Amino acid sequence: MKQLRLILALLLAFSLVAAACGDDEDSSDSGSDSASTDSDSGSDSGSDDDTADAGDDTADAGSEMLTGAGVDAENKVIRVGLNADLSGTFAALTTVIVEGQLVFWERYNDQGGYNGWTVEPVVLDNAFAGDGDESVVMLTNSTGSPHTAAIAEALVDDDLVAIPLSWYSGWTDPSIGQNVLEVQANYCIEAMNGVTYMSETYGNKMAIASFPGDYGQDGAIGAKIAAEALGLEIVYDGEAAVIPGADQTPVVTGIAESGADFVWLTTGPTQTAEIVGGAAGAGYTGQWAGNSPAWNPALLATGLAEVFDASYTHSTYTTLWGIGDSPGMQDLIATMREYAPDNIADDVYIISWIEGLIAQQVIENAIDNGDITRAGMVASANEITVDLQGLAPNQNWGVEANDAIVRGTYLYDVDLAAFTPDGTVSDDDANRGFTLLEGDYVSPTAAAWEYEPCFKAS
Repeated sequence: MKQLRLILALLLAFSLVAAACGDDEDSSDSGSDSASTDSDSGSDSGSDDDTADAGDDTADAGSEMLTGAGVDAENKVIRVGLNADLSGTFAALTTVIVEGQLVFWERYNDQGGYNGWTVEPVVLDNAFAGDGDESVVMLTNSTGSPHTAAIAEALVDDDLVAIPLSWYSGWTDPSIGQNVLEVQANYCIEAMNGVTYMSETYGNKMAIASFPGDYGQDGAIGAKIAAEALGLEIVYDGEAAVIPGADQTPVVTGIAESGADFVWLTTGPTQTAEIVGGAAGAGYTGQWAGNSPAWNPALLATGLAEVFDASYTHSTYTTLWGIGDSPGMQDLIATMREYAPDNIADDVYIISWIEGLIAQQVIENAIDNGDITRAGMVASANEITVDLQGLAPNQNWGVEANDAIVRGTYLYDVDLAAFTPDGTVSDDDANRGFTLLEGDYVSPTAAAWEYEPCFKAS
């Protein structure tokens, strides 16, 4: 009977994780009118400028403003692209992030934009495989490491800058991500910080389980860097052993029999449910933590909720919804309440806001420079420090790698008592099930680390 209950709990976890964030998409279409889609991105508005060379001069209110592709100079509109996965692997997550960024730009335009210039977001569904769009001046969202890596060379060829929805450590390496603006700490540093916290709190024996590739192994390698620096014993090494859709029994057995004090996961939420549930059924009673994408709050709406409440520590890159009173958090909550009051409160709106703040400050600096071409956006990004208003550590890119990388992350206790699954952005007590433990937190290992990409594909 105990085994049957665990199986039923796992099945429920899978279904809820697959549907996670879907209610947010249905609850409101606020902001949708402010965006183009890939079918109308070549509309009459500024069509002559869509094919202009980046260096074309266009008069702007009596002064010279360099404009080009993605700019409607006559109507003073700058088009940015959200090259997001809206129908593929990460659709549940990215749909909500895109929705939040559309609200960001709607409010920005309602407030008059900057020096008369407004921003038109163009939503592109890359289905995790699509190309960019000639009618945009920058990509304010590029979903995932594999897709962003696939277009990285083209970004350089096209003088196009992109904000990735990915925390791969390779983006800071100019040979990998020259025009990709790494945002927050990378998976490798995140794992260094998380493993340090877990070892100091729970013990020196650790297990590792990860996906293969530039997400999973980036995090697993960071965990191993911390383990070596701290003298930890890796009692089960499951780097690259977790294959989505495969039978996770070997991983579950390896962890359950390892005697680990804690496990570091670099997986997806479905695999987290499979492994944690399977190990609990096999009698494992240690602690769990992992890179941010390993967790989804929907797991607290499953039969495994009490296991996660008792044993899971969530690591991530930002402050979370309603935690803290930074200027950025106050602005985000107030704006969502005004433009989408019935939406479910979601921590990924913080990512929406961070992407928007980066793009806004790059664009405004480019306007001040008199160059809003694609090349002008690249240059602008490399000469500013972006103020993220307390939502995450501030960021810059035009400096040496060791000065550019962010080393601080945030650690939260998964707290079932705080979880309000139906809480909306308008509810004062809305919480996705987290209590802050540390942040922004920089471990000694992360502070001393000399940058290089932790994982490189062979």
